[in-house]
Amino acid sequence: MTVLITGATRGIGRALATHAAERGGKVVATYRGASAPDIKAIEWHGLDVTDPLSHQHLSERLADRPLSLLVCNAGIYLEKGQQLERDYPAEDWAETFAVNVTGVFLTIQSLLPQVRAGKGKIAIISSQMGSDTNASGGSYIYRASKAAVLNLGRNLAVDLRSEGIPVGIYHPGWVQTDMGGHYAQITPQEAAQGLLQRFSVLSLKTSGCFECWDGRAHPF
Repeated sequence: MTVLITGATRGIGRALATHAAERGGKVVATYRGASAPDIKAIEWHGLDVTDPLSHQHLSERLADRPLSLLVCNAGIYLEKGQQLERDYPAEDWAETFAVNVTGVFLTIQSLLPQVRAGKGKIAIISSQMGSDTNASGGSYIYRASKAAVLNLGRNLAVDLRSEGIPVGIYHPGWVQTDMGGHYAQITPQEAAQGLLQRFSVLSLKTSGCFECWDGRAHPF
């Protein structure tokens, strides 16, 4: 079993990669920057999810590597503390959507041959903030991007069903990371363990699901 996780240098992604490796699977993880973390049980590859050429290079490096699970985790949240009247600049919208939405699509598109070869699954990390029923205001850019990637995942689930590839979309919980803050409800380790359990039971029967890390169905 080979798992590939994007955005695995910190937070939920790092916890996912670490716990997946501890379970005995082969873990391939991506990083953005000059160097990979020193976690020897994990195979690291550089990837800028916003760059089509970077995706092409990764796909070429992994051309003979069937994937049993592809986890699209890489994401950003730029607008903490911004005010409606004066903030939310266009460049923040563009960068957030490039990472959180287009980056997910490019990841799946470029690695689909490996997923097909491994008869694998696809997991997309979204957020409860992308839910239409959880519209509590603020964080307009992040919420819009997570709503978009939820929609993307739901439609991919339809198109990939005939190939036997299930797609799940997940809310990881309010997690104690740089993004979630110190007052969040769960640790990255708790989130990762719960998410890995959700991934393990993802099937064509549940494809297109929007679930929480603890197994609860999340309203769309």
